[in-house]
Amino acid sequence: MKSYQITESIEKAVRDFIVCRDWLWFTIWLLGILIIWIWNLIFLNAPALRQIENGFINTIVIAIMVIVFAAGLSWGTTLLDDFLHRRFARLQIGLTFLINLIRSVPQIVGTLLGYVLLTILMQNRIVTSEAAILISMALVIAFFLFLEIFDLLRERITHFRRLDFYDAMLVCGISEQYIINREIILRSSPMHIINKLIGIFGAAIFLLCSVDFIISVGLSTQISPVDLPVTLGSLLAKIDSKQDILAIGHALTHWNYFPNLPFEHLQGITVAILIVFTLLCIYQIANGYGRRHHL
Repeated sequence: MKSYQITESIEKAVRDFIVCRDWLWFTIWLLGILIIWIWNLIFLNAPALRQIENGFINTIVIAIMVIVFAAGLSWGTTLLDDFLHRRFARLQIGLTFLINLIRSVPQIVGTLLGYVLLTILMQNRIVTSEAAILISMALVIAFFLFLEIFDLLRERITHFRRLDFYDAMLVCGISEQYIINREIILRSSPMHIINKLIGIFGAAIFLLCSVDFIISVGLSTQISPVDLPVTLGSLLAKIDSKQDILAIGHALTHWNYFPNLPFEHLQGITVAILIVFTLLCIYQIANGYGRRHHL
């Protein structure tokens, strides 16, 4: 009887896990990364493997810092916007103009301009350590992504201001900042914010890899890719990776060459798979999280 109950509990846990598509895809992502790493550990040379490991770690670390900085920037901008709305309406117009100005700049163009500024700081020895460079790269990307969270927070505040509880708490003498920070943001909006942060995590990886790839192939003459930490985007632009990717096209017309791809052209294929596979899993995680919480 006990064994039957244990089996039934395990089956129920498995069914619940499959229903939670966000946790399912997160597990798939971790297992996929582990399988790719083991395969490369066996068949890829050590220097190339170290480059891929460093590039992957740097990419993930920058993306994590991006969501932290974007959350902080959006929270501070939301509080400032709300304060100006209540006290200094004219100054809010100026803030709105600056926000719209940032919004009008394409993210990839703005990030490239931010990299130019970062390079100037590096040349003047203001930013020297690798940690400072990684933080600066994350700040540049977060500056052009934080408005997505800002728009969400502003919509949540506007929504709850229409409800009776907001006026009731004001009548009770509770300050508006307390209502916004604790009741609206912390208690009523964490699932919406987490879902948005997952999306920004994916957007940060895509933007970082795109800009690093553009810089590394030489479309930007003012930035030296040698000075920047290695990422998946810069690895994809290396000559070895390019040749590996071109080998896929060769294999499409010469089918007998396909078995050689996962052994002789592993570096470029691995970098490309890591980028595409990670972005796919993050999309599925965000989609599954939104469905599970009915967002």
